[in-house]
Amino acid sequence: MSNGYGIDLGTGNLKIYSISNGEVTNQKNTIAIVNKNEMYAYGDDAYLMYEKAPETIEVSFPIINGVIADFDNMQTMLLQVLEHDVKARLKGADIVIAVPTDITEVEKKAFYDMFAKTKVKAKSIALCEKPLADAIGMGLDITEPTGVMVVDVGADTTEISVISLGGLVLSQLLSYGGNKLDDSIVTYLKRKYNLLIGNKTGKALKEGIGSAVPGRKDSMMIVGRDVVSGLPIEMDITSDIVYEGMKDDLSNICTAIKMILEKVPPELARDIVKSGIYLTGGGASVSDFSTYITNMTNIKVNVVENGDETVVRGLGKVLTDEKYKRFGYSMKSRIFS
Repeated sequence: MSNGYGIDLGTGNLKIYSISNGEVTNQKNTIAIVNKNEMYAYGDDAYLMYEKAPETIEVSFPIINGVIADFDNMQTMLLQVLEHDVKARLKGADIVIAVPTDITEVEKKAFYDMFAKTKVKAKSIALCEKPLADAIGMGLDITEPTGVMVVDVGADTTEISVISLGGLVLSQLLSYGGNKLDDSIVTYLKRKYNLLIGNKTGKALKEGIGSAVPGRKDSMMIVGRDVVSGLPIEMDITSDIVYEGMKDDLSNICTAIKMILEKVPPELARDIVKSGIYLTGGGASVSDFSTYITNMTNIKVNVVENGDETVVRGLGKVLTDEKYKRFGYSMKSRIFS
């Protein structure tokens, strides 16, 4: 089979894996609209307009908290990326789409309908639980009777899962992730220093000099607006300031990890202590996040390289490897016809 596509509709980024060349296409999951329904730009180009566009251009994110919030725009953008960026041949293709675990069947059906409700007739459309695709993409054999803990810190959600024998033993979807860290940095600077910055600058601070533990000796010069005077000002922001902005949210994620660990059956807990927690997703790139989790749980943490692509690469294996094919299921075999 050479005509198949794995699709991860993330809140921050849209990732598509093509099995014909083994490459991943990664675009910001952002769309710019003019005249209420005409697509002006999409992907990385649309994201460049975020917080800069005039009122005539509406820049939006079709996925919110891991689910599809704007079906029509998401479908338009997805087909555009497949046609122009991936050069996909959708007719007769096998498609598998990653879905978060803790969402309703109706919300899952919206992912399925992305392709089921188009003129393009794919050969098959399957869904795959995101944590399973995540673990497969890391190269873990999830069919073994061994407990594996995966923490996927995405843009709007954090999914904490314990997997064994090809199934989810425990799973929790938190409605915050990397974007919440950005928001908290923005809020902290406004409250503490009367400095108003955009979310893009908050994200740049997090990725550039942010750390999950205090003591990093870096700084970054940024431009914001003084809340008191209303004028633009430059300010040198240190890593410790960024840490102060993020620390409560990082603590919340760690608390949720500990609560899941408390529910893990003893035999699986032994496996997790032995192999460690696997930290993945775009938000996992925060400096020293793994050290922070280890300090809080006394369990080693494995930070996955290219964590934002593990899900979509796992979908590629679901499409091509007989061992993992069964993890892709059709909505037709579920509640809906």
